[in-house]
Amino acid sequence: SAEAAPMTAIHIVFSRFSAFYAPLIATFARPFLAEEGLEPTWGTLPAGARAADLLRRGEAHVAQSAASQGFLALDRGEAPGARHFAQINGTDGFFLVGRRPEPGFAWSRLAGRRVLVDHGGQPLAMFRYACRRSGVRYDSIDAVDAGDPAAMERAFRDGQGDYVHLQGPAPQGIAADGAGHIVAAVGKAVGRCAFSSLAATPEWLATPEAAAFMRAYRKACGFVALAPDAALAAALAPCFEGVDEAVLRAAVADYRALGCWSPDVTIHRDALRAAEDVFMNAGMLSRRYGWDAVCAPPPR
Repeated sequence: SAEAAPMTAIHIVFSRFSAFYAPLIATFARPFLAEEGLEPTWGTLPAGARAADLLRRGEAHVAQSAASQGFLALDRGEAPGARHFAQINGTDGFFLVGRRPEPGFAWSRLAGRRVLVDHGGQPLAMFRYACRRSGVRYDSIDAVDAGDPAAMERAFRDGQGDYVHLQGPAPQGIAADGAGHIVAAVGKAVGRCAFSSLAATPEWLATPEAAAFMRAYRKACGFVALAPDAALAAALAPCFEGVDEAVLRAAVADYRALGCWSPDVTIHRDALRAAEDVFMNAGMLSRRYGWDAVCAPPPR
C-alpha cells in the first residue's frame, strides 16, 4: 500500500481562548486541518507577548488576532508585521453579568455602579463604544480593572462589583452556578464590526500551506454555521477542560443568537471602518488607515 503523505506542522496561537473563537478551534477540534495534510498544535500567547512577533519569528503560522492590532500598530508608527486575512467574528463577544436577572436591562443602570471591565485594548474600546451608543457616559461608571479574565471572574464570584464583563463560556458558567445572570451582550450594543480575525505574515500567506489552511478554515466555518448547538459544544469540549458541556452549549447558543459567526470569511471594508469608529471614539486612533494597510484577501 502507498505510504501516507507526510504531514506539515502548523502552529496556531490564540490571544485569548474562548468559545467565541469556535470557527478557528473547529479547524483542529474536527479533522479539517488533518484532511488538508496539516498537523496542528495550538496555544495561547504568553503574558506580555505579541502575536505579530511570534508570526514574524516563525514561532506561529496563524494567530487569532484583530484588525485593530494592525491599525493601532500603524498609529504607533510601527509597520504591522502581519496581515489580517479572514474574519472569525463579526461583532463583539463579551457579555455583561449582573447579580440578579434584569429582563428589561438598560445600560443607563451602570451609572454609579462598580463594573469589573476588561481593560484589554479592544474589549475596553468596544465597551466604551457600547456605553456611548446606549446613552450612558463611561466616566459615570465605576469601572474597575480586576486583572485578567480569570481574576475578573474570581473577583465577581467572591462578591466584588455589581457587574462583570466577560467572554463565553465564563458568563454561562457563572449563570449555571447561580452566581450571576447575563443581562446584556456588548455586541448587540456595538453592532457589526471587524472584531476578531486571523493574521499571518505575507510570506506565509503565499505558501501552499496557507491555501490548505484556508480550505480547512472554510470547512470549519461551514460546520460551525450548520452544526446543532449540542454537536458544536461536543466538538469544542476537549479543548475546554473543566467546563461543563451544558455550559459550553449555552455559550454556543448565545453566540449563535448574536450572529457573530458566518460562513462568509471576508473582512469587509465597512466592518473594518466600523472597528475604526470604535477606536476613534475611545481616543485610541488618530486617523483611518483603511483596508489595504492591514488586511489581505484569503489565500487560495
